[in-house]
Amino acid sequence: MVDVDKIRHDFPILQRNIYGKPLIYFDNTATSQTPRCVVEEIEKMYYEYKANVHRGVHCLSQEATDAMEAARLRVRDFINAGSREEVIFTRGTTEGINLVASSYGELLGEGDEVILTIMEHHSNIVPWQLLQQRKGIVIKVVPMLSDGSLDMDAYRALLGPRTRVVSVCHVSNVLGTVNPVKEIVRLAHAHGAVCCIDGAQAVAHQRVDVRDLDADFYAFSSHKMYGPCGVGILYGKRELLEKMPPYQGGGEMIGHVSFSGTSWAELPFKFEAGTPDFVDAAALRTAIDYLESTGIEAVAEHEHTLLRHATEQMEKIPGMRIFGTTPGKCALISFVVGDIHPYDLGMLLDKMGVAVRTGHHCAQPLMEHLGIEGCVRASFAMYNTENEIDSYIKTLQRAVMMLQ
Repeated sequence: MVDVDKIRHDFPILQRNIYGKPLIYFDNTATSQTPRCVVEEIEKMYYEYKANVHRGVHCLSQEATDAMEAARLRVRDFINAGSREEVIFTRGTTEGINLVASSYGELLGEGDEVILTIMEHHSNIVPWQLLQQRKGIVIKVVPMLSDGSLDMDAYRALLGPRTRVVSVCHVSNVLGTVNPVKEIVRLAHAHGAVCCIDGAQAVAHQRVDVRDLDADFYAFSSHKMYGPCGVGILYGKRELLEKMPPYQGGGEMIGHVSFSGTSWAELPFKFEAGTPDFVDAAALRTAIDYLESTGIEAVAEHEHTLLRHATEQMEKIPGMRIFGTTPGKCALISFVVGDIHPYDLGMLLDKMGVAVRTGHHCAQPLMEHLGIEGCVRASFAMYNTENEIDSYIKTLQRAVMMLQ
């Protein structure tokens, strides 16, 4: 069971007032807040250990290197990767997917097929479109059913002899749908394809075991799991990473450089060009420790309680239309109310102290499929409470009455 009062004490921002109202932060799908211990780790790194990692023989450099590599090992254990060499530090999920599309994409040829889904974030669409422009690949899209679940029959039908990559989100950032990733991977492998998973919305809300999933690539971001912004992880199976060309060139990722040719560093450094964000990497380790000490399973149970409570109350509001109703969905609710513009509703909620997300949520193809330009999204985290839900419902009802 989650001790919410204790947890809230760890997040000073939750004590803020917004326009004279206690902050209710329901934009966790975009960015979760950060506990004191993570910020303190960042401060410690800057005040005590700041020096370039991996390259220095002096004490500070060695200590900073140790902190960063300890974080890599922590991530390895957190997602059950097979080795530290399979854990690549990136700037976030977006860069991780771009790395796969750019680097593994070099192994694809004209006419090779990449399968995506209708519910993908732009970061899992545009990189493949860029590859399409460069290499002439073919992109196919899996549709969804009316409840927001993937049409798995359609997915099976799209798989074929030219399928090379299947790249899908683990959890939809709009619908909250938790996709059957293990089955998606199994079917992809049966057709000789590799599978890349966008795990941005999954790792903070459920246990992720990349080897159990048998994922070939798995990308996620620190800032959606109580860690700092600007750092993320790409997991890749070692045998695939070994045969992929580097994503970027520069310092750190080289073995030897001469004007007659250059050799690459061993994994994982082959894909980590330039001075890494070792400070935030170390803080990611602290965020993982915080999340696991709270208990991922307990967090998931708490969030689903909030989801049920909010959904039951929101469904009573006339004109309410909720998108994504699959069982076991993640703790977010995307919705519109009648003809009220999402932006107007979001702005009014903000004036009343409630932070929600409005717009297309970087999922314009999905918005077009749903027949809307955008929607409002309320998303919950471990530090949210049922009292906040109740206050939010009253505020939402008041805002709807004012805008109708």
